[in-house]
Amino acid sequence: MNTQHFIEEPILQFASDVGSVGPVTVVGGRTQWEVGGLPLLGSREVRAPTGVWSHEPEEMTVRCGAGTSIRELNEKCAQFGQMVPFDLNPEATVGGALAVGRTGFRRLRYGPIRDFVLRIRHIDHSGLLVTSGGPTVKNVSGYDLCRLLVGSLGKLGCIAEVILRCLPIPETTQWLTGTGDPFKIYNQLYRPSSILWNGDQVWVCLEGVKSDVESQAALLGFEEVSSPPSFPTRGRMSLEPKALRGLVDDSKDWLAEIGVGVVHCAETQTPVPL
Repeated sequence: MNTQHFIEEPILQFASDVGSVGPVTVVGGRTQWEVGGLPLLGSREVRAPTGVWSHEPEEMTVRCGAGTSIRELNEKCAQFGQMVPFDLNPEATVGGALAVGRTGFRRLRYGPIRDFVLRIRHIDHSGLLVTSGGPTVKNVSGYDLCRLLVGSLGKLGCIAEVILRCLPIPETTQWLTGTGDPFKIYNQLYRPSSILWNGDQVWVCLEGVKSDVESQAALLGFEEVSSPPSFPTRGRMSLEPKALRGLVDDSKDWLAEIGVGVVHCAETQTPVPL
C-alpha cells in the first residue's frame, strides 16, 4: 500500500468537502461545541480526517488526522510509553482541541497546548490545502502560522492534519488534597503538574520518578485522592497568576489554576479579584 496516498486521499477529500463556499462548520466530538458561539444557521457540517498515521518514538512526534479523538491519540502513543498531555474530554478531537485552544489542568508543568504543535495542514477560505510548521522538533524559520491557528475557532481555516510533539509518560502520578496557602505550596514544590484551589481546599498533582513524587508529597502531608475535582464548566476567565490571591466568591463554586491564572466558574458571573 502507498502510505502517502493513504494519508493524502482523506485530506484532499476533506479539502473538497470544505470547498470555497460558506459557511462551513467542522464537527468534532461536540465537547466544546458552544465555545465562541453556535455555528451560523445553514452552515454545512463536515468532518476532518481521522486516524493516527505515524508515530516516531525516537523523534517523539506523532502525526494524525484532525478528527482523531484524544483517546485514540494517547492510546497509540502509550504503546511506546509516550503521551500528548491534552487533558480534555477524551472524546474531543485533536483538531477541535487546537481550534478552541484551551489547555488542560497540567499546563503548570507542560505549558500551553500550542507548544505541542509542530505542523498543521489546514484548508483555507478558498478550499486550498495550506501547510505551516515542520515535521520535527527543530527550529523552523518564518511566521509561526501554527500558533495563530490554535485558538482561532476555525475562523482562519479548517484543520485537516497535525504533527504533535510527544512526552514520556511519567513513572508516577499522584493527586493530593488538603487545606493551606496554595501560593506557599506553589513555592514549596519542585515543578508540580497542577495546583488547584477553590478558595478553601487545595488539590495538587505531582508527577515524575516515584521517589521524587513521594518526597514532594511528604512535604505537604495531604491526603491522597484518585483524581482531580470536577471542573466547573459554565464560565472561564484568565488573570495574572498573582491576581488569583485576591479572588473572592462566597459560593466557592469556582476552581483556580495556581501559577497559571485560569479560573473555571460554574456561572457566567465570575469571582472578583480584590
